Amino acid sequence: MHFQLKNIQKLGCVMFILQNFVLSTSLAAKVNRIDCEANIITLGCSKNTVDSEQLASQLEQNGFKVTHESDKPLPVTIVNTCGFINDAKTQSIETILHCIEDKSAGKIKVLLVIGCLSQRYKEELQVEFPEVDAFFGVNALQEILMFLHANLYAEFLTKRKISTPTHYAYLKISEGCNQGCAFCAIPKIRGKQVSKPIEMLRDEAVILAENGTKELILIAQDLTHYGYDLYKKQNLCALLEELLKIKGFEWIRLHYAYPNSFQMEILDLMLAYPQLCRYVDIPIQHIDNEILNAMNRRITGGEIRRLIDAVRNKVSDIAIRTSLIVGFPGETKKKFEQLSRFLQETQLDRVGVFTYSHEENTPAYKLKDTVNQKEKERRKEELLLIQQDISLQKNKNKIGQTIKVLIDEEMPDGNFAGRTQHDSPEVDNTVIVSDKDKNITIGEFYQVKITAADCFDLYGVV
Repeated sequence: MHFQLKNIQKLGCVMFILQNFVLSTSLAAKVNRIDCEANIITLGCSKNTVDSEQLASQLEQNGFKVTHESDKPLPVTIVNTCGFINDAKTQSIETILHCIEDKSAGKIKVLLVIGCLSQRYKEELQVEFPEVDAFFGVNALQEILMFLHANLYAEFLTKRKISTPTHYAYLKISEGCNQGCAFCAIPKIRGKQVSKPIEMLRDEAVILAENGTKELILIAQDLTHYGYDLYKKQNLCALLEELLKIKGFEWIRLHYAYPNSFQMEILDLMLAYPQLCRYVDIPIQHIDNEILNAMNRRITGGEIRRLIDAVRNKVSDIAIRTSLIVGFPGETKKKFEQLSRFLQETQLDRVGVFTYSHEENTPAYKLKDTVNQKEKERRKEELLLIQQDISLQKNKNKIGQTIKVLIDEEMPDGNFAGRTQHDSPEVDNTVIVSDKDKNITIGEFYQVKITAADCFDLYGVV
């Protein structure tokens, strides 16, 4: 069948429809036949979580019955993939293969793959996995809905079907990144930074508060440059001032504040507003000047040290989380030892360690991957052991203190797991709270007296 397209606006959208006409027609019958039950499987970071929640909300407006991470296969299954580093890509591929098995068994009727992996490797994935009905990259909400014969409801773009426990939720304040770190594929996947307007974010946050969210976690590839594209200046503080006016949030938490442009004014807000958690995630990645320069981090090791000191001097009880990369091209044993000494000397509160992943289409891919994987893993384990000892001592120092704790879940043994303001969900320490009186409620705050500690957990009673 041939079409002549003349004087048609939105040509890309029309071409998408034509290319998928036959498949979409048969898909429509499948969707009607299965009563629109959909499962969204989300892999990777919290930014992907927000994308999945927004998609779920739009599908529900179209009559779909949506489940996040269903225990059983559902007729429409959408895998939101991560394609950032090798481990994440492997997990995404394994999940796709598992879903293909369920589809072959007739448990899944329509299988879609979306997100970062699909953005980076769509053509290769189409060849390797013909069983998948369609692949979509990032920022493809409208195209996904079109494929499923669903409408985009613009008035619901600030609403999400939350996949986290209702008492905490993520707020993605911008998309993409302008930093240009040599090891990172994010700009290639998600593009340059695009900030959401303050008014839109406030509306989204109000809805979350009304639905019971007590902890709001701000996320982006780069929080510190929020608003520069819209307001011609770093505008995170202005956004925070608006969010702090919203009733219902007892905690507001900050993730991913780049060190090369950190705004000290944020700390003034922490001191002025108790609901702004005394916690900040500042990914430093390394401390050696040559490695930092090769990474294009635009900061020196000395500047990093001075920033950490300045933050701690301003807010004495703040918890600083960071991430470190070992095995970057050119990281000699001497340079690694410098990083190891820095970790011991600085005594950071929370640390994630990653082995360097040699990613195509990144500036660092042109460099020789000089450290073998076995040595990368050894260096990672060495840093983790150092941090384990640091965390143990910091936790022991809390024994006898009474700390405000947010309860996240009940454990199989009848105790409850919660967090302090110094801990973000899933990545940081937990507080195990015994419930002798059987009166603890998930999603509520309690004053907990700490009675014991180990490397990554505190133990206490209400």
